[in-house]
Amino acid sequence: MAPPGSGEPASSWTFLTHHARVLVEIARDPQVRLRDIATRIGITERAVQGIVSDLHQEGYLTREKVGRRNHYTLNPERGFRYPTEAGLPVRLLIDMFTQHDMPDAEAPAVS
Repeated sequence: MAPPGSGEPASSWTFLTHHARVLVEIARDPQVRLRDIATRIGITERAVQGIVSDLHQEGYLTREKVGRRNHYTLNPERGFRYPTEAGLPVRLLIDMFTQHDMPDAEAPAVS
């Protein structure tokens, strides 16, 4: 990675995949529109559609049509896909990135 101010382009890798980011956005708002997810995480709506389809096919979420919109229900006990984390539920990731959204009075105490 290039040092800041060196004029070299910085590396563009990230710790979270687009699939993880889409899952977290749906956890934050189960009625979110795909276009809003795309805007929030900086990918195309078409890419979000593909990711939601992947997550649905693999059992991480279900979709239900409510009027003209979809309502998503997550399966937070579904394990991660990578073998070294397969025994851990995705709930751990979801909780990590959604609990900071809660007002302080609702946030669980950290010991």
